[in-house]
Amino acid sequence: MHCPYCRHTDTKVLDSRVAEDGGSIRRRRQCQGCEKRFTTVELMQLTVLKRSGATEPFNRDKAVAGVRKACKGRPVTEDQLACLGQEVENTLRTSGYAEVPAHEVGLAILAPLSKLDQVAYLRFASVYRQFESADDFEDEIAKLRAERDLSPIG
Repeated sequence: MHCPYCRHTDTKVLDSRVAEDGGSIRRRRQCQGCEKRFTTVELMQLTVLKRSGATEPFNRDKAVAGVRKACKGRPVTEDQLACLGQEVENTLRTSGYAEVPAHEVGLAILAPLSKLDQVAYLRFASVYRQFESADDFEDEIAKLRAERDLSPIG
């Protein structure tokens, strides 16, 4: 860790605290060169394992971009999309794995999207699950209806 004031490479950790959400650690440091204090925050790096075998850092904006296409022309706001993106990231982080397969990102999107907008959900699911016929849509609509009928009213 380089000191942000003098670029010295030797720093001492004075205090460490885990954030309330458990997803990061805040460290209070002191430079051994100039003795100034500064704070750092460490976050767990969440990576996505793509079908090709390559890995890349999880990008919430990229996940939301795919959902945004499915929501085109639907009454879904940018704030709702941002909340969905946060929910997807939280779901992936709480899985406990630092590396998640790409298909798990899609699965993490489906549940909150079905609650947000069922038409957008069907659009997204049709691409994600590679629907090939009207029967695939009918099956998915039947599942949505069954979930709606089972959920408590309110």
